[in-house]
Amino acid sequence: MEQSKVDLFISTMNEKFAPANMPAIRQHLMTLDDGSLINLQSMNFKNPTTILIVSLLAGTLGVDRFMMGQTGLGVAKLLTCGGFLIWAIVDLFLVMGKTRELNYQMLMQQTAGMAEHTD
Repeated sequence: MEQSKVDLFISTMNEKFAPANMPAIRQHLMTLDDGSLINLQSMNFKNPTTILIVSLLAGTLGVDRFMMGQTGLGVAKLLTCGGFLIWAIVDLFLVMGKTRELNYQMLMQQTAGMAEHTD
């Protein structure tokens, strides 16, 4: 993929990934063809700030975990009222990092699939 397209993708998705993962993301994107950019831009990456707000407002109900696709943990959090509020409070500090890690894993899985199809 062209350097300018990689830079554009990284600048528009910067808040959705951890800064420590940016070099690996850049490296993976450079190995893809230019047509892969459309597929990457259409992916539904989670916004860490939105997940944090949901966790703040409805964290005891497990809604934040359901939004991240962690259904089992969402049900457990719902049934225990946020782990008797302890789990809900801890998640306020951890949920943004977990969301960025989830986005990174989704991107790496998608780029691995695209790289296989271009070979």
